[in-house]
Amino acid sequence: MTAPRLTIDEAAATLAAGGLVAFGTETVYGLGANATDPEAVAKIYAAKRRPAFDPLIVHLADGADLHTDLHTDLHIVRARAIEVVARWTPRQVSLAAAFWPGPLTMLAPRGRSIPELVTSGLPDVAVRVPGTPAARELIAKAGVPIAAPSANLFGRISPTTVEHVLDQLGDAIDGVVDTGPCGVGVESTVIRVPDDDGPLVVLRLGGTSLEALAEVAGEVVMAVDEDRAELQAETSPGRLPSHYAPRVPLRVVERAMPSRDEGLLAWRQPVAGFAAVEVLSESGDDVEAAARLFAAMRRLEASGVRAIQAERVPSDGLGRAINDRLARASHAG
Repeated sequence: MTAPRLTIDEAAATLAAGGLVAFGTETVYGLGANATDPEAVAKIYAAKRRPAFDPLIVHLADGADLHTDLHTDLHIVRARAIEVVARWTPRQVSLAAAFWPGPLTMLAPRGRSIPELVTSGLPDVAVRVPGTPAARELIAKAGVPIAAPSANLFGRISPTTVEHVLDQLGDAIDGVVDTGPCGVGVESTVIRVPDDDGPLVVLRLGGTSLEALAEVAGEVVMAVDEDRAELQAETSPGRLPSHYAPRVPLRVVERAMPSRDEGLLAWRQPVAGFAAVEVLSESGDDVEAAARLFAAMRRLEASGVRAIQAERVPSDGLGRAINDRLARASHAG
């Protein structure tokens, strides 16, 4: 049985009651559950077939909801406050003012209301405010913070349309809110903000570019990625080396070599001699390319090709995040 399409009010009630609801954000579709309810969070891992060592991101309707009261559809219960983070620094306040709502996730010490299952037992929780009004309205009406990884089977291509969600999780969730295609198309950037004046540390590349972060925060450094053992994969969502993968092998290439039984994920120009071709952006626009990435990978996967060649894109702006996703997809292949 395929999950029903829900209105925002219906979805909010389902989330408040401990159910699983997929919903669109500016990045990808997320699979949401009440982040304060361990049983609801456990359903996310079961539906996605996700290992419990991979932490989740907690989504808020507003930055003020880091410390808030519990809302229900009947009344406001002020007897217990929801504490998402235990500490929030002035630097994080400034970054939130600059980038929220939007595709930036920050780590902070886990608050007492967030169960350890959300953070995979780690001391920090990942939090963000999504950029789409519909997502924020849903979270606000649910009255609780929402834990929401991408709404797909673990390790597979992230969903950017409601059809992508239903294709993989249609019989495993309680409903989906159709908000149309996702505008950014890659997951949020995840950062750690030092307590001192040290540089921001980017744990996962995503929808907020390094250049944009540097304009606001000064020096920004990447967590060393040459050896993927430098940071345990579970220190941040999306750091596992094998991730975002199609069901057929994918390899990243500098120059495509035609093959009649393979597909090509091209950067700007199609190349003859392939069974199927998808072009990310003929104009060389990294924003357009990011928005098209996962849907293009899915179309190639569905075309029946034996394998996919993916052209590396220029490593600036969102190009870094695109190349990161391609590298992880190729690792799985």
